[in-house]
Amino acid sequence: MICKTTPGLRGLMAAGAMAAAAAMPMTAQAEETYNLALLSDFSGPYADIMPIWTGSREAVFDWWNETSGKDLGVTLNYKNYETRYDAAQVASLWPGIKSELDPIAVVGLGGPDVAALSERLPEDKIPMFMATAAYGYAWQPDSWIFNPRPTYSHESAAFLAWLKEQRGGDEPLKAAIMASEASPAYVDMAKGLELYAEEHPQELDLVEVIYTEVQPTDLTAQMRRVARAGAEALIIQTNTSIVVAAKRGLQANGADIPILMSSHNGLPASGGALGGLDQLEGDYEAYGMAVAADEDTPARQFYETLVAEHGLEAPWSVVTAMGISQGLYTVAVIGHAIEENGAEGLTGEMVREALFARPITAEETHGFLPTLTFTPDAPFPLEGLKVNVGTVRDGKIAIEATGVDVPDVQKW
Repeated sequence: MICKTTPGLRGLMAAGAMAAAAAMPMTAQAEETYNLALLSDFSGPYADIMPIWTGSREAVFDWWNETSGKDLGVTLNYKNYETRYDAAQVASLWPGIKSELDPIAVVGLGGPDVAALSERLPEDKIPMFMATAAYGYAWQPDSWIFNPRPTYSHESAAFLAWLKEQRGGDEPLKAAIMASEASPAYVDMAKGLELYAEEHPQELDLVEVIYTEVQPTDLTAQMRRVARAGAEALIIQTNTSIVVAAKRGLQANGADIPILMSSHNGLPASGGALGGLDQLEGDYEAYGMAVAADEDTPARQFYETLVAEHGLEAPWSVVTAMGISQGLYTVAVIGHAIEENGAEGLTGEMVREALFARPITAEETHGFLPTLTFTPDAPFPLEGLKVNVGTVRDGKIAIEATGVDVPDVQKW
């Protein structure tokens, strides 16, 4: 576990620093402290990226404490809890987390957190803020678990609509998708896109839906089917292992079909597993947050600020962007709650109410996320949804498109 605390001014005053306290703003003298519970995975399937993810969101909390928090008279303490990306472990830890921290919010990791806490958080009146795309099986009203991005099917549908526009013509785009029954989230990715294809046959022809193991060794035969079906894109939002096996299978068949990845298994992670980004030349990643490319963007500038002034040591990557975006919209909501209710007596219920009270603007998240307007109708914004598209060009990650509209994807 990693624990971060910041001493309050009450301790300094008790030590006799009255002169220093008198020179400080009134808000700083009345400092309030609240706790955040951070769910992490340092020993499970995401152990390789977890130090980057946690370091990125923690840097945002440190930045907020030193800037907005100082102005508001609030300090956010945080503590990481090792979940091993396991729902049973999350469920087991939760009573102790609640007792130890009494958090005003939980900063979540992925599907196991949703499975373990979806019924407990409403009873405890503590919201959880995620970084990933949402899941169709969690698409319910009155949620206490929130995603800044729509479902993976929303994001893949947006990419495919964009790719069809780039291709031109009236014929539907032919695509295939890789999934796995090993995870409800992986099944969900396929089911949502299947429904979208059924309802929009003029836009998308889903020629293959292939279920495989989480760590397949050889997908040559399956990729032969994909190529023979005339697929113009292959959707893999599951993990890097499936990307690697599918890419090798495509190469074995001499098939040049672009792969779409998500953020958690995106170009840097999958490229590294394949031996280099050059292996993914012309492939894509698409998601509802900033692409970590070399271009000078507001998101990149804010990242540089965290590195220079707030101790962030993570490289500029999609995982870093996930952590920063998660931290930024979390503190934005907390800031809104403080502005609405004052610094004293803040509760998780107040934080959740603030989420619905007004949008989180793109400026507040420094361009990492589009403007987010949450309602009680869904755990993610239902309007104004956008995705950004990244690719590998000349061996480097580049921004291919920004602000791509998400089409209407019905609940499944």
